Amino acid sequence: MTQACHRKCVPPHYKESELSKGECVCLDRCVAKYLEVHERMGKKLTELSLQDEELLKRMQQGTGTA
Repeated sequence: MTQACHRKCVPPHYKESELSKGECVCLDRCVAKYLEVHERMGKKLTELSLQDEELLKRMQQGTGTA
């Protein structure tokens, strides 16, 4: 994330010692997108894990093993 957002938002040759307003906004949006995707993926993986656990329980109950 750090490298990708830096590459996208900050020019390779620095003109000033501090980031410009546009660079700051770009970095903020870029990081926000990564965090949103990370959160969505985490929720989806948790959901899939719970579904797998439920399926496993049903399969074990159906075969009579615990």
